[in-house]
Amino acid sequence: MLEHLIAATLSVLRLQPILGIILGVPLGIIVGAIPGLTATMAVGLLIPFTFGMAPVVGFSMLMGVYVGGISGGFISATLLRMPGTPASIATCFDAYPMASKGKPAFALGLGAFSSFIGGMISAILLTIIAPYLGHFALAFGPFEYFSLVVLAMTSISSLSLDSTLKGLASGALGFLLSFVGTDPLSGTVRFNFGWDQLSAGFSLLPVLIGLFAVSQILKDIEKVKQRYHITIPKSFRDFFPDMMLLKRSWLNFFRSSMIGTWIGMLPGIGAATAGIISYSQAQNASEQADQFGQGHPDGIIAAETANNATTGGALIPLLTLGIPGNAVTAVLIGGLMIHNLQPGPLLFRNSPVIAYGIFVALILANIAMIFWLSLGIKLFIRILTVPKHLLLPILLVFCAVGSFALNNRIFDIWVLIFFGILGYIMEKADFPIVPIILGIILGPLADKQLRLGLSISNNSLWPLFTQPISLVCLILAVISLLWPYFRAESMRGEG
Repeated sequence: MLEHLIAATLSVLRLQPILGIILGVPLGIIVGAIPGLTATMAVGLLIPFTFGMAPVVGFSMLMGVYVGGISGGFISATLLRMPGTPASIATCFDAYPMASKGKPAFALGLGAFSSFIGGMISAILLTIIAPYLGHFALAFGPFEYFSLVVLAMTSISSLSLDSTLKGLASGALGFLLSFVGTDPLSGTVRFNFGWDQLSAGFSLLPVLIGLFAVSQILKDIEKVKQRYHITIPKSFRDFFPDMMLLKRSWLNFFRSSMIGTWIGMLPGIGAATAGIISYSQAQNASEQADQFGQGHPDGIIAAETANNATTGGALIPLLTLGIPGNAVTAVLIGGLMIHNLQPGPLLFRNSPVIAYGIFVALILANIAMIFWLSLGIKLFIRILTVPKHLLLPILLVFCAVGSFALNNRIFDIWVLIFFGILGYIMEKADFPIVPIILGIILGPLADKQLRLGLSISNNSLWPLFTQPISLVCLILAVISLLWPYFRAESMRGEG
């Protein structure tokens, strides 16, 4: 392994692979920062251009675009409360409030640094223990996946402290909306009410952009004359976290990196779920849980560390087992095949320099990412100086174009508008938006995996409690559900 790693490092540390990374990262950042455009789209568009390149060069550039695309989403999430990619949903919770309070530079700097830490830790884990973690991912069957969804949904209790009932109602609505469309197991069309456009269900991206971006645009229209009072930082020390904050938050960085890597290597879960789970765990562990959602640094750290840690985690099952961990790595399978490379155990035997070269390129891409983000922070925050009556129409056009570009369907623009109005009404009525997002993301997974499990076990639910991984997830779910109340009672007792 060490011999192959050294050879791979030497192959990547050449002019062409380095240029590929340096050019790929900012391209990914730009795509990720625009609401509606995703890292998957960027990687998919770039793959044909790598056909004439040497494999190491091509995959170095793809890793740069991948890392840049995932991390770039936090820019619009921080400045505009519009997640550039689904991975940045949880970043909106605290980064935007912090930016609104006159600290956009610090919010961006903290997000960039957290992205770097999460990406580096997952890349190092990928390099050292990829084969072992890959085989662990295979231990997750249908009941284990369902229990993991239950664990994720219990975060509603911590993300909706003001009204758990409203949070559960919002989550239930998300689950209901996720069932619209074609049943993945039987092929039966459900809840389309005779409308053919609903046969494919609601595309996730227009839903997310509508709930977060369009609803925020509608809120901003109410105060269109308001201007942000911001100061442009003069040095790096003005927007990067100091040693006191880093020392206090080391456990948050570590926990969030582990959650992100773990969620990343489980197919079909995704960076958005990793960010939300990590955020809820950070809130449960914090002594200042009531300040989350108001610009708390730990919220930004948890969200950005976890969603970037999924980059390395998702590559683990792809390279070791040939199973994509997320949509981006599913596209990367096509890139491997274009270069006559078969993902899976044979990749390490037949092309070890390529396999370990991807690991090295991922590490270098994270270094390039923090470099480009540091250079761009002063430019990014100038977005807030643009008058809202000019900025909001442009953003709305970007949202519509991004939604249309996903499937080339006008219907997705109507989905964007519908969920934008729904999000606006929900926020006016003090219903949390996060649970409905979580329900829409995880509903199809829960539905499919539970029914698969029941078909295997002759309609018995006992495996939920007898399978060790499933049981551990359920126990953690109960703890996660009850922990906020125990903590609140203990605080009252101390008071």
